[in-house]
Amino acid sequence: MSALLALSGVEADIGGSRILRGVSLEVAGGEVVCLMGRNGVGKTTTLRCIMGLRAVRAGSLSLGGKPLGGMATALRAFAGIGYVPQGRDIFPHLTVEENLRVGILLHPRPRAAARDDLERVYALFPVLKSMLARKGGVLSGGQQQQLAIARALLTRPKLLMLDEPTEGIQPSIIEEIGETLKRLRKEGGLAILLVEQYVDFCREVGDRFYAMDRGAITISGAVSGLTDDVVRQHLQV
Repeated sequence: MSALLALSGVEADIGGSRILRGVSLEVAGGEVVCLMGRNGVGKTTTLRCIMGLRAVRAGSLSLGGKPLGGMATALRAFAGIGYVPQGRDIFPHLTVEENLRVGILLHPRPRAAARDDLERVYALFPVLKSMLARKGGVLSGGQQQQLAIARALLTRPKLLMLDEPTEGIQPSIIEEIGETLKRLRKEGGLAILLVEQYVDFCREVGDRFYAMDRGAITISGAVSGLTDDVVRQHLQV
């Protein structure tokens, strides 16, 4: 399976401190790859480097075989990267419908195609269709997470990056999000890079995993290899 996203030897600094130390990973279309690790090991920084929100000191990044180095964040989004950060970054004073239309406005398309895309996200997240007139800021944390993922999908990404999507979310919505990710992988061939600390969620939805510590990848493999021993050695505090 050829990689859609490829990182090789990526290094990054924050405030003069080395945060990423030679990170290499790959994500192919139609798979969910989990990037795991304790707090503060560089997972979010890795996503921000991919998105162009953090400068890369050394190494290379590519999407579909095309280098991302030097490309502005907006151009990376147009190239096919959808990003849902921690905190979700929805617009709290816009309605659910207006939040969703932001995703469409960023990637203009014919009206019929936009309507079809909206119906697709309503099918994935039915609760959103019943809340179109509500302000984003009054939704529950789980509903905001579903809105953020739906908005990202409306940009028609090739790669979807999610940073801690289960954080602070009730179990029923975690299950819904998990089923949605599996459906996206199966039906659309979407590449998904998931930063996550909830091991059971990774085991349920992931195909492969990478574990990080102190800015470097320490172990990787199929999710079936994410044993209790691996968790104790690489992921537990």
